[in-house]
Amino acid sequence: MIGLKRSYRGPQPDEHSYPSTNLQIMSITKKKDFQLVKQFESLRDFHPGIAGLENLQNNAFTFLVGNGFPTTKEEEYKYTGITKRISESMPDFRKSAQISGLAQKTKTVDLPSWPEGTNIIVTNNGYFESELSSYDENDISILPISKLDPPTLASSIGTIEKSEKDAFSALNTTLFEDGLMVQIPAGKRVESPIYLIHYIQPGNDGHCVFPRVFVNADKNAEASIIEMDVFLDEKPVFINSVSEFRVHQNAHIKHYKLQDGHKSAITVSNTSTDVHRDATFTSVVLSLEADMIRNNLSLNLVDGSCEGNMYGLFLLNGRTHVDNHTNVAHTQAHAVSNELYKGIMNDHSRGVFNGKIFVYKEAQKTNAFQQNSNLLLSENATINTKPQLEIWADDVKCSHGCTTGQLDDEALFYIRSRGIGKEAARTLLLYAFAGEVLDYIEEEAFKKYCEKIVNERLGGNH
Repeated sequence: MIGLKRSYRGPQPDEHSYPSTNLQIMSITKKKDFQLVKQFESLRDFHPGIAGLENLQNNAFTFLVGNGFPTTKEEEYKYTGITKRISESMPDFRKSAQISGLAQKTKTVDLPSWPEGTNIIVTNNGYFESELSSYDENDISILPISKLDPPTLASSIGTIEKSEKDAFSALNTTLFEDGLMVQIPAGKRVESPIYLIHYIQPGNDGHCVFPRVFVNADKNAEASIIEMDVFLDEKPVFINSVSEFRVHQNAHIKHYKLQDGHKSAITVSNTSTDVHRDATFTSVVLSLEADMIRNNLSLNLVDGSCEGNMYGLFLLNGRTHVDNHTNVAHTQAHAVSNELYKGIMNDHSRGVFNGKIFVYKEAQKTNAFQQNSNLLLSENATINTKPQLEIWADDVKCSHGCTTGQLDDEALFYIRSRGIGKEAARTLLLYAFAGEVLDYIEEEAFKKYCEKIVNERLGGNH
């Protein structure tokens, strides 16, 4: 829909009215899982929370108790029964304590070869690990959330990612005990990338980890943040993370996230970003290995002349299930958003993409693009895709679309006619398909690391 003239004439966001009839309440209740709430409820007695965030955490818990967890009867989780999967997979629902002897255990981990001077920030089952972290304090400021003063807490944590938006966001807010505040000062251009390494290992005390991160990029700041979950064993684990980004005027943030776990890991990731005037935020998410992953990414373009970009690649095999739900809110004029997600599914794997773009009445001259493209390499692989536009402005340029198919036989024949074997030709085509997303990674060392992993997964030797 290019040059669209009011494609949608329904009510604007937050203007819906829901009649509170007993019939409707019963209908909503049937769509929710309250048994899991009871299991997590017992955790709350053992975790006192964070001083200064009592109201936030209590309100999140109240929301969770009143609304329950989503089931596949709810539209937003129609294809992803993650609540049921958590209940079936976890031996218990206690929170994992910090990993003992982490310094020694990290020596056997294969990580990217980063340049000297790279900023390294480490968390230990969600807690800041200062002894393993190394960063330039002139470039960035790192503090545990539990050490923040009350005014900073009130103006940051929970102000972008709202607990009432999603039950798993409410769960994280209820139970997280600490996390990270990453502050990038005004006018600071951080030359070296910031690696945020989350070491994950469940223990005998529990199998749930609740990472929490808030990134504040002040006016005219620039930085690249590379986020990775690193698993130290393959025991069942549930990771429920929340990340908030505030990108102030004319700040520019690139956020790269690699999800490459194991077949017993379940991850729910909620990421929300506020992007202000003349600022840009770029997200690249690579989802490769897990039992089940649900990514909720919300991009709030809260001012004019700003830009948001979201790119994703999910490369799945076995019975891995990855669900990417994205939301872009254009609230003011002259903002731009670009979104490209690509999926390659093999074996019995399943991919889900649900992307929404909202263009408010005040957001004239919006330019928004959204595309989801998928390849199915097996008759048993599945993709469910639903790109959406909801537009109330009159003067916009918006487009969305999706494609699903198999490898092009003609292209495969052409490559093989040049003397290249069948498997090598197949790998070249798959790598070319995936490479369009990898090209958006601008940090060279991390890009090469991701290219190596993707290439190995595709069976190539590029």
